[in-house]
Amino acid sequence: MRLFGVVNASPDSLHTESIVDGPESALTRARSLLAAGADAIDIGGQGSTDIATVVDWRVEWERLRDIIPAVAALGIDVSVDTWRPEVAERALSAGATVLNAADGMQQDDMWRVAAEHEVPVVLPFLSGPNPRAMTMVGSDPIEAITEFFAARLAEADRYGMRARCILDPGTGFAPPNWPWEERYLYQRDVYTRLDELRHFGLPLYIALPWKRTDQHDELLEIVVRARPEYGRVHHPERVRELEARLLPDA
Repeated sequence: MRLFGVVNASPDSLHTESIVDGPESALTRARSLLAAGADAIDIGGQGSTDIATVVDWRVEWERLRDIIPAVAALGIDVSVDTWRPEVAERALSAGATVLNAADGMQQDDMWRVAAEHEVPVVLPFLSGPNPRAMTMVGSDPIEAITEFFAARLAEADRYGMRARCILDPGTGFAPPNWPWEERYLYQRDVYTRLDELRHFGLPLYIALPWKRTDQHDELLEIVVRARPEYGRVHHPERVRELEARLLPDA
């Protein structure tokens, strides 16, 4: 699995160890992730959880402006995690090489930016217009995810971008106040059925569980056994250890 280690330039991430406040701390975090087994770095300047304060895109970009070129200078792929086309445009011009589209590519301007820069696009499933306005999935989750991807990939075809898309079932997001037990059952269902998303013929990308509980550990094992092509990760060493134990032929 190709791993994108997480660097958060927003101050309200749930994973406090991932938070950085400038290029120096971002480089320290990035180097630590790479040494622990990450292949690339994912950087975001606007939190998408229900506790995150939504800031103007200019504030989001100011958080990223110096960090992205500094990390890109390490010579690795850098993805920018954003739902603002203004931020995506500036980040890709500054050295980011992948668009991690937190809006699920539900804006034409995001497609235009991605097509102009000819970059891979991580396309997450969202049960709403953006991570801050989501609802519970009321139908079979894989059916809902498949329907969403079919619609988004039809848009990708308009821009000649289908082959650059990487499919994310969106399990890193959740509607506000989604109880953990419900989220756990939902994620377990999705993770055990990832092969059903293979009919699109595109690589899969999973926001990997990072908390240490029996249920989170179970979910991480399910994902590793499913062998998605990409993962977004806070603790790459855990994933590499699991791969060595569960996938000795990898």
